[in-house]
Amino acid sequence: MSDSKALHFVIRRVADWSIWSFFTEVRVIGGEDVPRDGPLIVTATHHNMMIDPAILSSSFPHRRVLHYWSKASLFANPVLRWVLYSSGNIPVDRKSKDRQILFRGTFDALARGDAVALFPEGTSYTEPRIMQVKDGAAWAALEYTKWAAENGVKGPAVKIIPAAIVYTNKSKYRSSVIMKFGEPISTDEYKEQFFSGLEGAPRAAVKRLTRAIERELVEATINAPDWNTLYSARMARDLLWEDERSIDLDEFITISQTLVDLFSTTDATPNFSTVRRHLLGYYSLLQSTNLTNSVLSSLPLPPTLSPSHPTPLPSRLLTLSILIRDTLAALIRLPFFLFPLLLHAPVYIMGRIGARLVEHEEETQAQNKAVFGLLSCMMIYPATFWVLWAMFWYTGTGALVAAFIVWAFAYYHTRLINDIYMNLKRVIAAWRVLVGVWAPRRWELSLSALSQYTTPLVPPENPWIDKSRTNSSSTSDTPRSIPTQFSDEPPVKFARRRRPSSRRIMRHLLRARGEAVKALAGFFATLEESGDAKAVNASIHLAERFGWVEEIPPTSSDNGVNDEASPDVKGYRQAREVIAFLRARGAKVATLDRQIEGDWVGALSSEEEGTACDSDKGEDEDVIWVPSGSGLKQEDD
Repeated sequence: MSDSKALHFVIRRVADWSIWSFFTEVRVIGGEDVPRDGPLIVTATHHNMMIDPAILSSSFPHRRVLHYWSKASLFANPVLRWVLYSSGNIPVDRKSKDRQILFRGTFDALARGDAVALFPEGTSYTEPRIMQVKDGAAWAALEYTKWAAENGVKGPAVKIIPAAIVYTNKSKYRSSVIMKFGEPISTDEYKEQFFSGLEGAPRAAVKRLTRAIERELVEATINAPDWNTLYSARMARDLLWEDERSIDLDEFITISQTLVDLFSTTDATPNFSTVRRHLLGYYSLLQSTNLTNSVLSSLPLPPTLSPSHPTPLPSRLLTLSILIRDTLAALIRLPFFLFPLLLHAPVYIMGRIGARLVEHEEETQAQNKAVFGLLSCMMIYPATFWVLWAMFWYTGTGALVAAFIVWAFAYYHTRLINDIYMNLKRVIAAWRVLVGVWAPRRWELSLSALSQYTTPLVPPENPWIDKSRTNSSSTSDTPRSIPTQFSDEPPVKFARRRRPSSRRIMRHLLRARGEAVKALAGFFATLEESGDAKAVNASIHLAERFGWVEEIPPTSSDNGVNDEASPDVKGYRQAREVIAFLRARGAKVATLDRQIEGDWVGALSSEEEGTACDSDKGEDEDVIWVPSGSGLKQEDD
């Protein structure tokens, strides 16, 4: 086998460019705990198809080469064998029942002090929590430890490095990624049992090690008991941090898990179900309209622009001119960005086409956007280079200048795209809101027609996930099924809805926003008034840091997200402590109830909505209701 990894470095450089251009940031947490040398088995989460190995290889600490498992049969062809070895892959003979043969390529790599990376969940999937962690990594680590001892292999022992890859929005362009590494796991605690001749002892040791890996991955990710709890927590997070970039990525996972735990406490407040219903309704309407709360909250819409505001026509035209002025201000930087934007237009078009090809498969969208965009760049940049080089008469100096200009345009485009992209989204959203609010109310969707947009879409279950077993017991005992990532993975489908017209749904969206904000504000106010005695659920690792852990009777069952460490314990935190924790990290808890008052973009109170939205009454009247206390009047358009 050749030790050359030339192709690996080329692929990793391409991955670097793709990740840099698609995501705003990849934040690495815990990288200082990853050894610079010595044999490693990296166990990573797998929730975003080809993007996961690209991020893992691109951002792995110390730029260590990662070797991925590939089917041994692929190495039969000499050309393909060179490609696989040169790109860092190692063979795994999954047809063999002898684990010494199964992991022979893994043993050779670890004996050289290399790092082997794999995805122990067995498949890429979309679920609200980690569903399964299989035994392949544990078998490989312990079998290598045994093989090294029997063959006198010198050097450091193998370490298992848990790696959680968490996306702020895994299919969204210019979102962010957190790659969090857990504590390195040694095999010392498990090898005595594994080496013993007792029947069933090796498998028991493997199961224990798998549970340790799973525990580290769960603690480094966001895990909810169901989709509604996860969506409620996401919506609450977006309302508490209106600017989606204001959350410190170092705290993103802990903040998100805290909110998931809070909204899994069904007895948190007497009106918990109502609060969650409002959050889910607003979340679903945002899904349906392709808008975000961050964009809505940042719109430059003066209150006097509202058709409910008792303002004479000249003043209303003046405020409309303000919106036009702000639109032009948002576009003022466009001329400085126009040429790079035009140059990269095919990239955006192809990325959009790639996403539409798999619009019902959430996991594949980011992959297609990145791949289609990369292929477009691979055509655009060389063509631009040759055109520029021709302008310099194909001289050596001209080649250097042309290459620098192409690089400068690519860098300039990526550095500016965040602000330009957000400004364009604000402008488009502002005019969509204006059209929706100024449209006659008789165009508004009836409540029966609206119902399809008020329930969040849930991805279907992945057939490769065995939900009839627990996370630990779902792992396979047979060596044949260990390298499951070699199989063709089924797509995870996400049935998206057709986007409704702004003029028909915008008022409903704005009402839902106000109701969600007010419900969340009341929720936190009730929690604070409940005193120190009120406790809420907490994941075990968060309870150990901020709260307390209690033992529960062995016969009890808890379907929450709080029992990942042991089925016999349950974690809690004080409600006041949770609110203080969120405030300390920038949550706008105190100002929630003031975000909507007097703001026409805000929603209407639930009591008034019944009259405003009644599709059987007053369809000929165009009445906009405003929040009580806002100082505005009801007015017929």
